Amino acid sequence: MPPAPLLPSGPVPDPRYAGWLAHALDLARAAGAAGEVPVGAVVVDASGAIVGEGANARERLADPTAHAELVALREAARHIGSWRLADCTLVVTLEPCAMCAGALVAARIRTLVVGAWDPKAGACGSVWDLVRDSRANHWVEVVGALDEQGCGQVLRDFFRDRRS
Repeated sequence: MPPAPLLPSGPVPDPRYAGWLAHALDLARAAGAAGEVPVGAVVVDASGAIVGEGANARERLADPTAHAELVALREAARHIGSWRLADCTLVVTLEPCAMCAGALVAARIRTLVVGAWDPKAGACGSVWDLVRDSRANHWVEVVGALDEQGCGQVLRDFFRDRRS
């Protein structure tokens, strides 16, 4: 059985996570300002360079698969020249859904860094744990909830503004 998610209880496992998450949060805010659900993601290679980034673009592209994670994974694969992103880390503001979790496994992402858990549709440790299912051909290390308050607030503000 795969290991449980790594929850921050002391220092962040890699001090660079906070900077990458801040960049993903900027992407999320820009998406929200454009009318998209505010989720942002970056793919980082083994050297720490951002090789792909994305924000939700479902409305703009009229594409149900244009989630931030998939946009970032596609850009990273083009940049690297391979669908195998085995030495990469995906940093995302909201825990990926089942579709995106499947893409992480398919891309062989090594580590997933989550800003906030998604208690309704999360598939990387909260509702489901598809990225560490013992039946899968690849497991992803999950580092979770590094900025539950900040990443969650962007989403709460977006939906509050839409409902008022």
